Amino acid sequence: MLDSTQNRPELPPEIARRRTFAIISHPDAGKTTLTEKFLLYGGAIQMAGQVRAKGEARRTRSDFMKMEQDRGISVSASAMSFDFGNYRFNLVDTPGHSDFSEDTYRTLTAVDAAIMVIDGAKGVESQTQKLFEVCRLRDLPILTFCNKMDRESRDTFEIIDEIQENLAIDVTPASWPIGMGREFLGCYDMLRNRLELMDRADRNKVAESIKIEGLDDPALEQHIPAHLLEQLREEVEMARELLPALNPQSVLEGHMTPIWFGSAINSFGVKELMDGIAAYGPEPQVQAAEPRKIAPEEKKVAGFVFKVQANMDPKHRDRVAFVRLASGHFQRGMKLTHVRSKKPMAISNPVLFLASDRELAEEAWAGDIIGIPNHGQLRIGDTLTEGEALRVTGIPSFAPELLQNCRAGDPMKAKHLDKALMQFAEEGAAKVFKPMMGAGFVVGVVGQLQFEVLASRIELEYGLPVRFEPTQFTSARWVTGPRDAVDKFVNANKQHISHDHDGDIVFMTRLQWDIDRVARDYPDLKLSATKEMQV
Repeated sequence: MLDSTQNRPELPPEIARRRTFAIISHPDAGKTTLTEKFLLYGGAIQMAGQVRAKGEARRTRSDFMKMEQDRGISVSASAMSFDFGNYRFNLVDTPGHSDFSEDTYRTLTAVDAAIMVIDGAKGVESQTQKLFEVCRLRDLPILTFCNKMDRESRDTFEIIDEIQENLAIDVTPASWPIGMGREFLGCYDMLRNRLELMDRADRNKVAESIKIEGLDDPALEQHIPAHLLEQLREEVEMARELLPALNPQSVLEGHMTPIWFGSAINSFGVKELMDGIAAYGPEPQVQAAEPRKIAPEEKKVAGFVFKVQANMDPKHRDRVAFVRLASGHFQRGMKLTHVRSKKPMAISNPVLFLASDRELAEEAWAGDIIGIPNHGQLRIGDTLTEGEALRVTGIPSFAPELLQNCRAGDPMKAKHLDKALMQFAEEGAAKVFKPMMGAGFVVGVVGQLQFEVLASRIELEYGLPVRFEPTQFTSARWVTGPRDAVDKFVNANKQHISHDHDGDIVFMTRLQWDIDRVARDYPDLKLSATKEMQV
């Protein structure tokens, strides 16, 4: 992720103030609540909603689908841009639920850093570990926020140990909690020698900050009960001896993570975390591409599509392509070349997002995420440039783990279902395979919950009741190899062959034995469980 050549020119100030990051966590660690508080401190919203709250207060801004609001989970990554001090934050909230992990993997290709949210009582959970591994593959810098300290949580050293052991990364405390659960008073800011006190009465109020001269300052006794103060002094002394000091370069290289403690729902610790992103988070980075890398300071604009969302506005049947700008200064009305089709596109109504609210983007810089409404020309993995034929690499598509047949409730509407499924395939919400033999479609997803989301969206957005039925196939593999070998293979295995929405050949299998047989009988062919988007 980080360029090893340190002699790059300085970034233009507008680009250098950008911080583009994703929030990752296990479901229920409080990621969406944290996102809301970011917007609150960025002045983007007046009052943060809660995922589970009463009446009007529960309209969280980042969960805009009806199903997300009903179930209190995020199922689609959403992007938000807002100013914080002198910085411009581009935040991408990702689904924590493992059934939607592919959306999250792709989102991580479009950011320069990640914030890992951990539940103080549960520590590192399985999904956190998986997502962390993806960040590790891309050497993404990681900042950690340990949430829910106002509930009974584990010992602070235990949490830090667990992160170091499970994730093999150095942890350095940026703040230290005072008490926990009902006794949780706030944190000692270890980077700036301050006492941060939590206000339990008003959840949307910024914590009170008291400047102190180290832990021996007598002023501490006025705010902290004696037994907690003694514990704090002891623990901080131990932490300073046992844990490494903050090394900003090590953080940027992805070898060290600073950890902040707090309670997102009580707006506590969030501002310190945001200051941390501004101070230690990376500027827009060099983007991997073919035939050469793209540097953010280049004058010419280049960007790539990492997500497509259909029907964000159900009245207009629009599709919005989320584009991460990799270089240059974009202005509304610019003509960019769509590299895959080699055609110019005039970008006349690009939007900036605040979750589902959007405004016209008059301009944007490298690091920003803009939305380009279109009618299906743009797909995940597409690159847009000012003419040069560059192709951004590393955006994966994974083979689905669950396959089912999809049929329209009304046979007369099969054509409409065709169109709806293709839109979801382009959005990356599911894999859609058209078998060579027989009618209908086979839909593939990563997790069972995605079938429910698809059925509910097809009905809500297209007015089409559908049913999913079991299929004999258990997995799908993309087939590549010399043309004649592929043709021979397809002709001999027609009942197993489908095409995906790009027209690529897919081998549908029932057993591992099928895959082994192909490896034995067709040594020239390669069956793969991932393909790069839009090669």
